[in-house]
Amino acid sequence: MADTVNSLAARVHELLVAHLTGGAAAAAPQPDFLSSLGSLFGAPQRVDVAAGLHDVIARATALGPAGAWLVAAGHASLAGMALARGQAEPVLFHLDAAVTAGFNDCVALHSGPVLPLHHDPRFRALYQRIRVTEGDLDEFYWLHREMQAAVRDAQDATVDDIDRLDGGVSLLPQTPLPTREPDTAGVLITRIDLAAAQTALQRTAVKAEFQRASGNNALSLIDDTWDYAGARRDARYADDRDTRRRRSVEARAFTERPGVGHALVPGPPLGSIGFPA
Repeated sequence: MADTVNSLAARVHELLVAHLTGGAAAAAPQPDFLSSLGSLFGAPQRVDVAAGLHDVIARATALGPAGAWLVAAGHASLAGMALARGQAEPVLFHLDAAVTAGFNDCVALHSGPVLPLHHDPRFRALYQRIRVTEGDLDEFYWLHREMQAAVRDAQDATVDDIDRLDGGVSLLPQTPLPTREPDTAGVLITRIDLAAAQTALQRTAVKAEFQRASGNNALSLIDDTWDYAGARRDARYADDRDTRRRRSVEARAFTERPGVGHALVPGPPLGSIGFPA
């Protein structure tokens, strides 16, 4: 089957999910919180993520201009992997290639792990080549805030459900990705990053929920002292929490500001913007 933009975008998503659920550090030059996702996930998957990303880059290059943003996505992810290993030279190499192919997530380049590179003239030179619009910059901020919020939601759900006695299963709600037409294709890269983080978190949460629920169901069948009243109470509380969590996620949906600018301009000066907290 011939490669398409959609098929390669799906492949990038799969690779990032495999990287996150394998307990590795973030697969893109993004926030510190993604590097802690490994503590939430199970055993590493046997996936050579770096080789997969190199393959995506080669295949996306063959698609011509339409695949340029996927080339950028591959290089940005490889830069993030090198950043997690403390390898500055590969970081700069892949970031330079990513920017050349259309990467322009200025917000990601202000995250904690990237800050030491701000003093490197090579990094400053590649950053100065970035062009972004006000509308896209707003979405970049939202995408990174939502990644942080998704991790907090998963952590809160883990704490909330740890002593549940019922056999129900709660699913982590996901904020829908923005549907606006971005001014630059670089936005699509960070949308994949958010989608991958959401998928990884949800898969892990579902696995833990089924393990808890099945364990409770088994114990209720063999334990004559099982607290059925407590299980019913926990089920009600869980339903209430699920409703509140879903409404909270819905309230966080991206909304474009009226009158926001769509003209390409240089990225904000290095150090002038703060990473979303």
